[in-house]
Amino acid sequence: MSGWGVRVIALLLVVGSYWLVYQHGRTVERADAAVVTADRDSGDRLAEVLGERDARAEEQRRAQAQEEARANANEERTIADAGAAGADAAGQRLRDEAGKLAATVSCTGTDTAALARGQAATRAAMVLSDLLARADARAGELATAYDRALIAGHQCEREYSGMSVIR
Repeated sequence: MSGWGVRVIALLLVVGSYWLVYQHGRTVERADAAVVTADRDSGDRLAEVLGERDARAEEQRRAQAQEEARANANEERTIADAGAAGADAAGQRLRDEAGKLAATVSCTGTDTAALARGQAATRAAMVLSDLLARADARAGELATAYDRALIAGHQCEREYSGMSVIR
């Protein structure tokens, strides 16, 4: 072989070795990049899982707060209904007593003027008794409506407070 052939072969060996070193460097860099990407993806997935877990916990906390508010409202409603039933019974007794009083107001006697006054008093007592019964019934309706509105407002307030609590 001539001197030129040896030089070409040597040059090819040098270029080939540089090429192999270059390819090895690329492979190492790609492997390092793959490790970095895998670490980043793993961290992203972990953050996503933690975020989902926190979101579920927050949702469960809010649902629990709403359920407690509903339970409290039902309890308040039960108490208010019991109080209304007691008030209705007391109102019924009052109306019965007023009716009895209106029935006994009539005055019997021989004097026609006294008899006319007694009839007028009986009519007036009956009107007042009926007015008392209507007013008491309406007051009961308004008290029931007020209780329901107050309980609904408290429930709404508790549910809102449960939803808006910032950790």
